[in-house]
Amino acid sequence: MRQTILVRLFCLLLLPVSLATAGEYAVLSTGFRIHADAHTISGDRISLTTANGVIEVPASMVAGFEQEEVSVPVQTSEPASITKPDVAPAAANVDPRQLVTEAAKKAGLPPAFVHSIVRAESAYQTNAVSPKGAIGLMQLMPSTAAALNANPYDVKQNVQAGVEYLRELLLKYQNDANQVVKAIAAYNAGPGAVDKYHGVPPYRETVDYVRRVAQQYLRSQSNQ
Repeated sequence: MRQTILVRLFCLLLLPVSLATAGEYAVLSTGFRIHADAHTISGDRISLTTANGVIEVPASMVAGFEQEEVSVPVQTSEPASITKPDVAPAAANVDPRQLVTEAAKKAGLPPAFVHSIVRAESAYQTNAVSPKGAIGLMQLMPSTAAALNANPYDVKQNVQAGVEYLRELLLKYQNDANQVVKAIAAYNAGPGAVDKYHGVPPYRETVDYVRRVAQQYLRSQSNQ
C-alpha cells in the first residue's frame, strides 16, 4: 500500500532521461529537457535519437528545440585519486544548494527532486560520512565515486557524480511504470536489491528513505 501511494506521488516525475552528448535539447511543455543527437517528426509523434536509443513522444509534449551550447568535458581514463583530506576541498567557498540546482539542470532532472535526495542523504552537510563509509552531500560510496571518476571529498565532484549516478538509475528503469520509486530505492540500497525484490526492498532503512524523499519533494512543491 505504501509503495502504491509513493508511485502515485512520483508520477509527476516520470520522464525519459538521456545521457549527455553533443546535439540538441527537446524542451517539453512541462519545462523539462531531453538531450538528443537528432529528432524526426512523423505526424503527431516525434522521435528523439539519444545516446541510449530512440525515444518516441507525442508532438504535443514538445514545446521546441534548443541547440546544445555547453561542451561536455571528457573524463580521463583513470579514476581520480581519492585521499581523505581534513576538510572537503573549497567547502567554505561553495553554496551546496546552488551546486545541486546547477547539476540537476545540467543533467535534465527536476532540481526539486534532486534536492529531496540530498536532504534525505546528508541534509546538505558537505563533510558527512556515514558509518558505512558513504561520503559527502550525495553520500557516495568510494567504489561508486571511483566508477564515475570523481573524488567524493571534493564537494562539486561529489554532487556531479551523485546526480550522474541518479540519472543512470533513472535510465535503468526508464521503461518501468515505477521508474522513479525504483531509482530512489536503488540509490539507497543498490540496484541489485531493487532487481531482486522487483521494487522497493523490504528493508526498513530503504522504505523509510523512499518515504522521506517523497515527503521532501511534496513539501517543496507545496511551498511554491
